[in-house]
Amino acid sequence: MFSSVCALPMLTYLTPASSLCRLTTMGRAQPRLTAQTLKVLALLMSRANDELSGAEIGRATKLLSGTLYPILLRLEEAGWAESRWEVENPHELGRPRRRFYQITGVGMRKARLAFRELALPLKEFAWC
Repeated sequence: MFSSVCALPMLTYLTPASSLCRLTTMGRAQPRLTAQTLKVLALLMSRANDELSGAEIGRATKLLSGTLYPILLRLEEAGWAESRWEVENPHELGRPRRRFYQITGVGMRKARLAFRELALPLKEFAWC
């Protein structure tokens, strides 16, 4: 089942007049906790008081944009992260506008719980 984020009706064919919108296939309750998602969450948690641009997150996690931005979108949709566009004029800055991301209180709590649940089974395999 697909749910559309935009207000356009679902079309069974593409036309030149159709506009693009985000199409979500996942529910909003819980993002998938893949290794890549955990990398992003760990970074956001470690810098909880900072807003990080998507480019900064990509450099720190070594994730490509095609992987990173869908993860950030899912975290936002679940309420685990929030974002905002920078307010400065991109023409004056001489570069594209940046989007800044920050973990939410809900995201911090749920991510801590997810990391704890992940760590419990791994304690059985502590070789040190």
